[in-house]
Amino acid sequence: MTRLALAVTALLAANIYGATTAQADDTPSVPPGTEATASAPVQVDPNDPDLKLPEGATLATPKVLDIKSVVEDQSGDERREDTNSSVKFALQAEVLFGKDSAKLSADAKARIAAIAEEIKKQNATNIRVFGFTDNLGSSAHGDVLSKQRANAVQDVLSQDLNDPNITFEVRGYGEQYPISSNATEEGRKKNRRVEVSFPRSGS
Repeated sequence: MTRLALAVTALLAANIYGATTAQADDTPSVPPGTEATASAPVQVDPNDPDLKLPEGATLATPKVLDIKSVVEDQSGDERREDTNSSVKFALQAEVLFGKDSAKLSADAKARIAAIAEEIKKQNATNIRVFGFTDNLGSSAHGDVLSKQRANAVQDVLSQDLNDPNITFEVRGYGEQYPISSNATEEGRKKNRRVEVSFPRSGS
């Protein structure tokens, strides 16, 4: 394939999917089952004269580019990731809980209520609530604490949503799947989190 054909293919992908923000994912690892699955690619007629392909050039096999938009507040306490197929919120543990605790603060409930509103907006019925810790302390303690924290968030979401058709997958992963280095307190703070993810409407 010629360079021009490659450039046209890339340009078409950007135009077709309305990509406004693309950010590389530098996350070291992702819990199983949370990978985004994009919908089938739009069909493009390779013989369309508007493509202006040079003679003999062909289009590459079409594929959907999974565009990720990431928004993080200035404090880093809350992060939202949007892809073609899903929405994920990550709240740092310090925003939700006291140190080494699974008891939610009053402020935490307001933040969880905002997530519940987005779930309603997307008409999502399958919600994942995953808890994570840093690597301080024993691995077993982190596993238990992260599950307790995920359960606490799920309890509030369930009350806010009040919908018997919604199913929850709740897990505590402890120190697995860090999103930052555990070598510094700043990194460990990011790793101590609860993530709430769900499909986008129409996905």
